[in-house]
Amino acid sequence: METDYSRWREEHKAFLEGLSDKRVFLLFSGGRDSSLTMDYCLRAGEEFGFDFEAHAGAFPVHRYPDSEKRRIESYWRKRGVDIVWHDVGENDDYLDNSATPCLLCQRLRKKVLKEILTRLVDEWEDLVIVPGYTLWDIVSYSMEHMLNGIFSVSGNKSRTERDKRFMETAQRFYPFLKMKEGYMVFRPLIKYNQNDILKNIEQAGIPILSNPCRFRDFRPKRILEKYYEKTGLRFEYDRVFGFARRSLNLPDSSAYTSIEKEEYLLDIF
Repeated sequence: METDYSRWREEHKAFLEGLSDKRVFLLFSGGRDSSLTMDYCLRAGEEFGFDFEAHAGAFPVHRYPDSEKRRIESYWRKRGVDIVWHDVGENDDYLDNSATPCLLCQRLRKKVLKEILTRLVDEWEDLVIVPGYTLWDIVSYSMEHMLNGIFSVSGNKSRTERDKRFMETAQRFYPFLKMKEGYMVFRPLIKYNQNDILKNIEQAGIPILSNPCRFRDFRPKRILEKYYEKTGLRFEYDRVFGFARRSLNLPDSSAYTSIEKEEYLLDIF
């Protein structure tokens, strides 16, 4: 499915209309996905009467020199958005000394997000968390699970570790989750291909981070994305979701919505 704001607006209209009394907490990284998410949410907020907060964890540090943050801040400030940059309390040495830097980075980000939300949020039933996962992400998660969990007869990961990883990635197939405490998770780009997202970013002239993460090749999904790009592949959300439910035993959304926020934000999200 190709994306543009008008098409996206119509698909999510019913949800967007209900955000005027919510606290919308947008997770911003300065990359393609979160930048288009910010653009769409900003335009929708003006139309449907809601505001949002843009929160960014400036990590790994080498991606976020002051010059990059100023360049990106300048653009969004002109459009009325003030980005809140959070220090995660570590430098890149924390990742350099790890055999799995991306996993370590992800765990640190979850820990910091949980701490920020716990500190800032009083009324959890009013909260909407907006991350920037895309269709290519969930295609890659499907491939990861097939290779590691179905076809592999050996490997470094135990069955428990693989099951935990699948539980974590499987919840990202759902565009909307309403959690036990009343807060919601909204994934606005989950039905769109990465090449369409990049096209929209370029057409709109939105600045994104120019420093690639030097740990990116540790992430299987980034390696798979290069394959999608080189072969010109496109995907459809309904087909990917249907396959995951039939063939990968994707858990129902209720498997997540009943999880306590302390566990969900630290171990699953």
